[in-house]
Amino acid sequence: MFEGKSILITGGTGSFGRACVRALLEHCNPRKIIVYSRDELKQYEMQQEFQSGLLRFFLGDVRDRERLEMALNGVEYVIHAAALKQVPAAEYNPLECIKTNILGAANVIHAAIANEVEKVIALSTDKAANPINLYGATKLCADKLFVAGNNLAGGHRTRFAVVRYGNVMGSRGSVVPLFRKLVKEGASDLPITDPRMTRFWITLTQGVAFVLKSFARMQVGEIFVPRIPSARILDLAEAVAPGMPVRVIGIRPGEKLHEIMCPADDSHLTLEFEDHYVITPSISFLSPVNYERNALGEKGKPVSQGFEYSSETNPHFLDVEEIRSLIAQA
Repeated sequence: MFEGKSILITGGTGSFGRACVRALLEHCNPRKIIVYSRDELKQYEMQQEFQSGLLRFFLGDVRDRERLEMALNGVEYVIHAAALKQVPAAEYNPLECIKTNILGAANVIHAAIANEVEKVIALSTDKAANPINLYGATKLCADKLFVAGNNLAGGHRTRFAVVRYGNVMGSRGSVVPLFRKLVKEGASDLPITDPRMTRFWITLTQGVAFVLKSFARMQVGEIFVPRIPSARILDLAEAVAPGMPVRVIGIRPGEKLHEIMCPADDSHLTLEFEDHYVITPSISFLSPVNYERNALGEKGKPVSQGFEYSSETNPHFLDVEEIRSLIAQA
């Protein structure tokens, strides 16, 4: 569906953006890919890395609606990946996180509608489900904005959806590169926050593939959640550094022991498909939508009342060898 199309990625110089650009260039034959970000050095590095005439680089911040409206001229598809994502940093700098994650989301919505963009998918996070930290709260707000954006679009063709997934194996800022760095530097132990901690895990390749397929699946206002495995922090440490002692340092500001992607309070809105869940909108749109059959014809069914998709109770946990395999892929 991306053949001959123009695609813009906000935050396109990040880990997801780079992997997405690579996948689009290798498999999708687009007309143009616009990398929209505020970091000129990373844009220069991407230019050197990809050397593709299909890439365009646009310096700009999602906080700047006028710049976004200019960048989105002639664009058919948008992937909104730009965000401030570090949980402790958001706790100490709340207004900056709000400006990017909430006001920036609103700017993307308005700029997309103004330019008659066809489809927009915003990247969310497991931390947006039952949030206890500011980052998660801003992403939940952004999720709500994008779902409601379908009503703001009115008679325009623009449609919005959201993809929510967990920790990305090997991405910038994740614990795996930190552990590997400490091992390389000869550390005597690995710092872990709490031995009970669990997290959902996905590779960048899997995340990109899921987002791109969600464009084909989406109708209007869905939150797509992939069915992915969980891992225990102790198993993760063992996979990176077998036999190395660990040191418990305590949970950081705003951190949870376990993450949730489909809250129990949304179980009446949640549908189960073969490889993913869909949280349907709690608000109604002008035209009724049958979410039990997506745009690809795949069929879903309602989950049981009270269903919760949690990293703690997930039926699929990675063992140490499986974690090593995922790290090698990443």
